[in-house]
Amino acid sequence: MEQQDQHSEEIRELRFQLEEAQETINAIRTGQVDALVVKDTEGHQLYTLKTADQTYRVFIEKMSEGAVTINSEGIILYCNTRFALMADTPLEKAIGAPLASFVPDQSKTALEELIQSSWNEECRLEIILKDGGGKDMHCMFSCNTIDLDGGTALSIIVTDLSLLKETEKQLQLRNEQLEESRANAEKLNNTLEATVKERTHDLVISREHFKLLTNNIVQMTWTNLPDGNVNSYNQRWYDYTGKDFETTGGLGWKELIHPDDLKMTIEKYTHSLATGEMFEVENRYKRHDGVYRWHLNRAQPLKNDKGEIIFWVGTATDIEDQKREMDRKDEFIGIASHELKTPLTSLKGYLQLIAGYKKEQLPPIITQYINKAGVSINKLQSLINDLLDVSKIKAGRLEYSLNDVNITELVNQCVENAEHVYSSYIFEKQIEGDLIVKGNNERLEQVLMNLINNAVKYSQNDKNVLITVKKNNNKARVSVTDHGIGLSQPQQTRIFERFYRVEDRKNMTSGLGMGLYISQEIISNHNGTIGVDSETGQGSTFYFELPLV
Repeated sequence: MEQQDQHSEEIRELRFQLEEAQETINAIRTGQVDALVVKDTEGHQLYTLKTADQTYRVFIEKMSEGAVTINSEGIILYCNTRFALMADTPLEKAIGAPLASFVPDQSKTALEELIQSSWNEECRLEIILKDGGGKDMHCMFSCNTIDLDGGTALSIIVTDLSLLKETEKQLQLRNEQLEESRANAEKLNNTLEATVKERTHDLVISREHFKLLTNNIVQMTWTNLPDGNVNSYNQRWYDYTGKDFETTGGLGWKELIHPDDLKMTIEKYTHSLATGEMFEVENRYKRHDGVYRWHLNRAQPLKNDKGEIIFWVGTATDIEDQKREMDRKDEFIGIASHELKTPLTSLKGYLQLIAGYKKEQLPPIITQYINKAGVSINKLQSLINDLLDVSKIKAGRLEYSLNDVNITELVNQCVENAEHVYSSYIFEKQIEGDLIVKGNNERLEQVLMNLINNAVKYSQNDKNVLITVKKNNNKARVSVTDHGIGLSQPQQTRIFERFYRVEDRKNMTSGLGMGLYISQEIISNHNGTIGVDSETGQGSTFYFELPLV
């Protein structure tokens, strides 16, 4: 029992000493005392700060850097809270402990050398500080001596370099990446230079090939910029005109066009520049001897990947000889048509007399032959009438009177005739009210019957034909839709040309290819428009529009 009481007394004494030590440390940390008693090999020593007071202790306590004071033995006499946090050690355990215990083994030698040197002069060195978790923290130890009442001590400011080290690491990484990028850029630049050199060489060769090609073709060629200014010609142009680029470059070519063709040429040229559509026009250019010759001009735009026009490439083909041949052919057609019309009329009359012979009954086979001959004569007469119309169109003599025409009545009449002629076909009408236009009834009937005849000729399988009449923007629109062979895009661009016929091996049809050409001229003379919407194998819709009265 007596021994147990003795142990209890010793425990109370130790607890009292521990609380007293804790209070002393707190008093020192908060600046409530100015001295520290440390027991060393020579006994208890009293240390006081000669020039410090409570304000500076508070300041040191609030520093973002660690502050440590050690004696000659390397024992920590004082440290602020920041150092304790950096070392991940309670403040009461840090004070009185050797400073070397807070650095890893690989840094102990460097720390000893730093401390030894710092007793003689101010020193600093990067030292690794480890916390309680064993993590390494790069710190800068800045050492300086400080006089205490009990002797000289060493004051150390510990600055955390972790952020700086991370920044240096990131900077080094960025530098390595930058160096790699620079090397790649240099490599790419060298490759690009080689590619540019090769492409330049290829471009020079291509340009020379193009120049050689354009200078040795029979057509005159040019290139012009998107604004319309011509920036190059081939040698054929200079040989024909006898002019240089300074005279005909830009828009100087206008001076070489026949005055009668200039307005039309400029209108189509301007339209193509604005829309990007192909430029095509026939006009006359003055030769170097002053003679004008007909040329067919065509130009196509060259576009980049974005669809923007870079420049235009154009050709002018001499068609003077073709024009003369066409004029001679038109003259022959006109003469032949007139010469054929008289005997054809007589032949038709004789056949009618034979068919009407009443004295005795004709054999059935003779009657059949007469009827077939009549059909053939009607076809021949229709062809001759078309040829005569073409001759009149070329001569500018396709004239007729204009009166109010009821489109609805005209369509009903044409559909009735078509049902009689093509009894195996089904004609459907969709008519939107009574629409009145100014025109010639016979000529408009000729146009509509031509569209119906074409719909029948080119739709042998599906025998349904739709005729529609409707009002469209103060115009009467008449459409004829079939479900036949249809037209390709190139065919649609040429379908209204003179003597053009659609070639299709499965649908061989008769005709001279003049019906749509004549129809276009008739509608044009009525201040209207004619066109087609079609797709190969899906049928066609031919239409014309006329201004309403």
